[in-house]
Amino acid sequence: MKVSTRGRYAIKVMIDLAEHDNGDFIPLSDIAKRQEISEKYLEAIVSMLSKAGFLQSLRGKGGGYKLSRQSDEYTVREVLEVTEGSLAPVPDEDMTSLGNTHASAFRTAEMWKGLYDVMVKYLDSVSIKDLAGEDSGQYDFVI
Repeated sequence: MKVSTRGRYAIKVMIDLAEHDNGDFIPLSDIAKRQEISEKYLEAIVSMLSKAGFLQSLRGKGGGYKLSRQSDEYTVREVLEVTEGSLAPVPDEDMTSLGNTHASAFRTAEMWKGLYDVMVKYLDSVSIKDLAGEDSGQYDFVI
């Protein structure tokens, strides 16, 4: 699995919003400056996150974005699935070996499914809150 720039930036946006949460909407220009990411590119990312219900948005003066839920209620897996789609390392049919009678297909299906399960378990264990704030260096994520 290779995570695209879109996925990595989406996580950065979520962390930024968690770190600067004071109850107000945060202008996209502020996020773009802090993260040193093009505001134009971030527009597409926050649009995806908003459509998924992860962000609230407000237009006009005092507008911007804020998290819809508490930062500990978002997992990295959720964010990546919004931006990347399936996190499976291979197509679903290769993890289930449906319709394939070759013994090697069954063995490799188990391996790919095992890899997927490990990735999902790990990404589900990391919340946006875990990555945000001064204490983020204290976490020791181990697979």
